[in-house]
Amino acid sequence: MKNKITKEDSRLNKLDKSAERIGMGGNLIPNMTEEKYKERMQKRKEVQTQRLKERKKEKGLIIVNTGQGKGKTTAALGMGLRTIGHNHNVAIIQFIKGGWEPGESLAFKIFGDKLKFHACGEGFTWETQDRNRDINLVKSSWRKAVSYIKDPNYKLIILDEIIVAIKLGYIDEDEIINGINLRPELTHIVLTGRGASEKLINSADLVTEMKLIHHPFREQGIKAQEGIEY
Repeated sequence: MKNKITKEDSRLNKLDKSAERIGMGGNLIPNMTEEKYKERMQKRKEVQTQRLKERKKEKGLIIVNTGQGKGKTTAALGMGLRTIGHNHNVAIIQFIKGGWEPGESLAFKIFGDKLKFHACGEGFTWETQDRNRDINLVKSSWRKAVSYIKDPNYKLIILDEIIVAIKLGYIDEDEIINGINLRPELTHIVLTGRGASEKLINSADLVTEMKLIHHPFREQGIKAQEGIEY
């Protein structure tokens, strides 16, 4: 079995490298004739068709959105919207946010029972100023999350800012990893928040790190604005 997987991986790697070598096309090689360009793109299409044909497996993914940059929750919510578009159910549990009503909670009401949204936190630590209450809220939120994780009627579960809750010591990371492994075979789980540990990253199938380059709050003194931050 191990040799079979190794051969399969090697074949896929060769196809990936071939696609990379041919490239995306466009005007990156402006002196290429139209005939040569068409020939090159035809070859790229053949390779791409084979790449898609070889990748037939499906599985429920563990997805981590982390990093210092903005967009971790926004990206996760985009996945939620896409999932609903395919007529699947989505559950979102926000672990730290919740001291205010964000725009997404208002917008998601139009989806009715297709989307369950729970803002279980009461805001940032400097707002709540009650560590024990924060811990209890996180643990209660996690119990709610597990009920959705185990429910085969939900295709996507978003655990928003749960990585922050782990980082603050409010809940044990191993408990989270063990809990998300209780999901049905084709259920996807998204975990968001800055500071994901190496262990959590290694347990995931898809990891994206948002990199901070510019931020108007820090650099220009611009306050949080509707539709951008909340």
